[in-house]
Amino acid sequence: MGTACTRVSERVLASAGRLPGGASTQYEHSRDVSFGGVLCALPSLITNGLLKHLKTCFGSLGGYYNTVQIMLVLAYMALCRIRSINQLQHHSPGELGKLIGLDRVPEVRSLRNKVKELCGDGEAPAKWAQLLGKGWMESDPALAGSLYVDGHVRLYHGDKTQLPRRYVSRQRLCLRGTTDYWVNDALGSPYFSVARPLDQGMLEALENDIVPRLLQDVPGQPDAGQLKADCYLHRFVLLFDREGYSPAFFKKMWEEHRIACVTYHKYPKEPWPQEWFRPVEVQMPGGGRETMRLAEQGTRLGGKKDGVWAREVRKLTGSGHQTSLVSTVYGRQGYEDAAALFSRWCQENYFRYAMENFALDSLGGYGTQGEPEPKRDVVNPQYRELEQQRRKVQGQLTRLRADYAKWSMNPETDPAKQDAWEERLRNLVEDIEHTQHELSQIKDKRQQTPSHIPWEEMPEQDRFEQLTPSRKQLLDCIKMLAYRSETAMATILREKLARRDDARPLLRELFLQDADLVPDPDNNVLEVRVHPFANSRWNQAMSHLFSQLNDTRTEVPGSNLTIHYSLPLPQLEEGGEGSGNLHRDPVF
Repeated sequence: MGTACTRVSERVLASAGRLPGGASTQYEHSRDVSFGGVLCALPSLITNGLLKHLKTCFGSLGGYYNTVQIMLVLAYMALCRIRSINQLQHHSPGELGKLIGLDRVPEVRSLRNKVKELCGDGEAPAKWAQLLGKGWMESDPALAGSLYVDGHVRLYHGDKTQLPRRYVSRQRLCLRGTTDYWVNDALGSPYFSVARPLDQGMLEALENDIVPRLLQDVPGQPDAGQLKADCYLHRFVLLFDREGYSPAFFKKMWEEHRIACVTYHKYPKEPWPQEWFRPVEVQMPGGGRETMRLAEQGTRLGGKKDGVWAREVRKLTGSGHQTSLVSTVYGRQGYEDAAALFSRWCQENYFRYAMENFALDSLGGYGTQGEPEPKRDVVNPQYRELEQQRRKVQGQLTRLRADYAKWSMNPETDPAKQDAWEERLRNLVEDIEHTQHELSQIKDKRQQTPSHIPWEEMPEQDRFEQLTPSRKQLLDCIKMLAYRSETAMATILREKLARRDDARPLLRELFLQDADLVPDPDNNVLEVRVHPFANSRWNQAMSHLFSQLNDTRTEVPGSNLTIHYSLPLPQLEEGGEGSGNLHRDPVF
């Protein structure tokens, strides 16, 4: 009763604004805590930077919950697959509160207000995301030397604004949404993303937003003296799909920044002789080895003015198809480029996994925030309408010509039907001439209409507002933290699992598993006793993971308790092996 009264008084003080540092963290003896297994991710979350730069980027939160507690709640929600703040209302706030040492987590409206307060003027999430991304690169410079870049369309089905339509390859439709360009490391883990409400393609995003940031953040770049001494040395490598194919861009990146590019050849020439290909054992970025049949030679891309010499590598598949890639990485062998580019599926896997498990496409908020900035050129609505008309009339002309060919190649032999057949041909000729004239007029209008116009010249009815970016950026950053933390834990689990693909499913089970919390203030220890799994092999792998986590000696944020993990396994009672009665050590 005393503890409950204390908690109530803390809420009263918080509402009066007299808890500037938030309520104190206090863990109590608790059994069968829902989602208790998610506490096993705490060392990995802290290592990956969940609590770094908070004071630098965010202001202090007044009231019952402080910044650290809110960040922990959001991270635990992501790992427990609570896909949105609104879904928090379907879970017990008291049970979730035990995970952060409080009587409850904030309700939906309160948590939304806290997230809004953290975002402030919108600069804090962007600053935090940049510092975290730079820290992740510095933690493993080898992985940051090769960077995957790809666009991902985040669909929008609301009615607050009419966003422009984008082509969504996974659905093969043009749908409304915004394009985010993601930068991932050589293993597919994300570094950061760039939102583009006004999108002009990957090349423009690379040149204006991504490359300037990478030049500042990528560690281990050679200095000017090293670049001058070795004409083949590069700063880092960018890998992307055919959307980024541009010899002029390759040349500009190399001559201005010494950045190398690798992508698929968009216009490969005739097939190479099969005797050119040799089996090569390739070391993949993920650690495995694969044998490929490869061939390589130099090639000239582009014209005389904007062209560039590149190395072209082709892979011969079992069906005889030749997959061609081009590279401006002059300082290494072609098979290394093949290993890097053909491993680009790891970034696609991240998109799919994050959409299914971390709600990557969910809205961070429902509001809009003025017109997009900066105001780049946009597609002219008149040009788009003329293009749609051209395609429609072109289709009609194609069908008319096909109909005329069918009738003209099958002349009528019956004299009674001869006149009708000739009349049909004459009508088709007139329709074709009329449609050709209409198509010519549309093409002339389209040619005189600019395809892109400045944002300021857009008709008022065609303008749109961008979605609120700051809240989405904060939640995306926490989801990246959750994914990287889960990846680190999966790496440890795979050391004891016969099937490597079982690691992530096992972690998902762990985060949802009940656990007993046993604080020991005398020894400054918080023991988390995770309930065992039904599979003995999974219990053995989990014990190995807990051993590694305990070695980190992680302190629980807001307290002086060191967290310790255990997995109490079922044991036989004193009665012999034949009794068959199992019991588990009590918590108290």
